[in-house]
Amino acid sequence: MIDKTRENTPHPSPLASGPTPEGGVRLQKIIAGSGLASRRKAEMLIASGRVTVNGKIVTELGTKVDPGRDHVKVDGKHLEGAQPFVYLVLNKPKNVMSTLDDPGGRPTVKDFLHGVSVRVFPVGRLDFDSEGLMLMTNNGDLAQALLHPRYHVPKTYLIKVKQVLTDAQILQLQQGVQLEDGMTSPAIVKKVKKAAQNSWLEVTIREGRKHQVRRMLEAVGHPVIKLTRIRMGPLALGDLGPGEFRFLTDREANALRELVEQRIEMEQTGQSPSARPQRPKRGAGWAKPDVVRKVRRASVKKTRGARS
Repeated sequence: MIDKTRENTPHPSPLASGPTPEGGVRLQKIIAGSGLASRRKAEMLIASGRVTVNGKIVTELGTKVDPGRDHVKVDGKHLEGAQPFVYLVLNKPKNVMSTLDDPGGRPTVKDFLHGVSVRVFPVGRLDFDSEGLMLMTNNGDLAQALLHPRYHVPKTYLIKVKQVLTDAQILQLQQGVQLEDGMTSPAIVKKVKKAAQNSWLEVTIREGRKHQVRRMLEAVGHPVIKLTRIRMGPLALGDLGPGEFRFLTDREANALRELVEQRIEMEQTGQSPSARPQRPKRGAGWAKPDVVRKVRRASVKKTRGARS
């Protein structure tokens, strides 16, 4: 019998293992790793003189320490041990900010993390009126690697657009679209379903420009009506309903690590991580995969819940 409890609870990542790097670890990384503050907030704590190392105030950013030997205090209190790395996938609902707080008082992804005791932050963002998969973690190094444009982590979106795209317009998206901030990289575009007034597409990109997918569709004359991110790298949204989350399995955490390591190795050896994968074979016409049914079922479930 398979024990699924272990797969759905926070666990240390394989990325957490290993000796202290030669020369030590950056002080702000040590503070962030303890869960006390984000990396940026840790830098502010250091710069304001609130951090001491072995009894001496340190204000220089980038100072390296040995976490096994040096004593680090913030506001006179010892740091607690580093927390285990935690990864979870959240299905961000529409009209929710993909940040941990919002000065305007709008709901944020943090409002849906009930029962998560470790401070996690979102890896990347989704527009306020978009929904779907968001990876959240307390592993800053992994997050930076996944977001770095050099490593080209693919992200796939299920999109409902106005009217029906022609084959020429789909080819334009696949080859690249000229936007105000430059030409986009080639995208993978699959036709999913069409109706009289609109159509569904599955679009995969390897960039992270602001509102990129929406701007690409507008550039070919088809504004987006609904946008849901369904995949990011090796992770899939699956059956998660709006506002629901789950912890990653060991296999998924390992897949993230391997993806980053593979991209870094390719970049170091001169290979292109942005090489376009082969487009999955599909017959002619407009297919209707299970993912559309899942998204529709989630929308119907949400609507019925609001009525009851």
